[in-house]
Amino acid sequence: MGNRMRLSFRNLRTKASIAVLLLLSATTLAFYLITSRIMNQTVRNEIIKRAEALSRSIASAAGYSLLSQDKLGLDSIVFKTKDSNRDIEVAAILDVQGEVIVHSDINKAGGKLAPAEGRVLRADPDGIRVREISGPPADSYEVTSPIVFMGKPLGSVVLSINKSVLAEAQARTQKRMIPVVAVVLALGVISSVSLSSLLTRPIKELSSGVEELKKGKRSKPLRVYAQDELGRLTERFNEMTELITIQRESLGRYAQDLEKSYIATVKVLAAAIDARDSYTLGHSTRVAQLSLQLAGEIGLGKEELEELEIACLFHDVGKIRIPDAILHKSGALDLPERQEMMRHTEYGTEILNKAPSLHKFIPAVRHHHEWHDGSGYPDGLSGDKIPLPASIISLADAFDAMTSDRPYRGALTEGQALDQIRELSGKQFNPDLVQSFLKMIERSGRSVPNTGGQG
Repeated sequence: MGNRMRLSFRNLRTKASIAVLLLLSATTLAFYLITSRIMNQTVRNEIIKRAEALSRSIASAAGYSLLSQDKLGLDSIVFKTKDSNRDIEVAAILDVQGEVIVHSDINKAGGKLAPAEGRVLRADPDGIRVREISGPPADSYEVTSPIVFMGKPLGSVVLSINKSVLAEAQARTQKRMIPVVAVVLALGVISSVSLSSLLTRPIKELSSGVEELKKGKRSKPLRVYAQDELGRLTERFNEMTELITIQRESLGRYAQDLEKSYIATVKVLAAAIDARDSYTLGHSTRVAQLSLQLAGEIGLGKEELEELEIACLFHDVGKIRIPDAILHKSGALDLPERQEMMRHTEYGTEILNKAPSLHKFIPAVRHHHEWHDGSGYPDGLSGDKIPLPASIISLADAFDAMTSDRPYRGALTEGQALDQIRELSGKQFNPDLVQSFLKMIERSGRSVPNTGGQG
């Protein structure tokens, strides 16, 4: 009886050990596969998103240069894009017949760009196409973006970004993870034979750690219940978790670099918009500086300030679609011309709506010409219904416009502009923002005369 029980116990322990070993092996393999997939997908998505953002920005900036046949301007756009993004293999602008107007390889200008053969990852209704190209000369992602100006197709932008970043991340991850996985499995074999009855609690701990890592959470180190094989297994898991955390932080820094590149591209686009008219050259930058000072005056946080700066640079993006005959007219605009000029806020909304990452800037761009009393455009919003960033930009935009020369009038002095702002407080402008703006100007050392306008 005793021998039979001992035999039964040994069989049960063997089965339990095998079950635990299989479970541990499956968990470790799942951890390896899930981690590799998450990291690979994250890098790939960032590469594609960055390529799309760059191609859209180039397409937006290149439209006017194509219409004016400014090849030097197109060369400058392509050169700056290629020079500031080292992983871009090809940057080219084509006409509607597919002939190369400018190319990062000057020897290919004027020829035909052979259609890329590769798997189509996405084809958007607005014409954006993303392909995955398998060399030669190198594996890459190719993004094609149409250039459209006032509804007229003018050509396309082609960007090819090298996949070496993804390949390097995969190689580093696999090189570091395989030995750790091997150690985990070896320790699992040893511990499952002698300590099967004690495995339930540590396995649950490991499973919880895998789930947290799968969800992208940085978990605290798993508890080591004993200084034995299973305890060392848990320590190895903690080491693996630390390795993945380091890799994720590296990817985070790469994402920050992408964000800086994106902001630089936005600034280039804003400069291109302002440069259409010599009277508004630098306008968006000055509006951004005034808006950030005012936002700091009322206590907005760092993240809100960063978003406000980008919104300021985008606030007149819709003027890309305004004809030069209206934009450069020296006299007063007639009613149809004024109505078309007023639509630049709606045009800006349409442009930003094409990129999901830019949707958060739409309220500021669309509503920066709304009036506090509801008589503005395009939606007649009033009071607190106007988004705060839009109200801030409205005030900074008006002040810069008043103090700048325009074709139809000379610039006002700062004192005259401030008097007009006082008069329009509560009508065009938010009165609380007006008070903060005046305090800001006074603190900067400028004169703030009051010749009778209301505060």
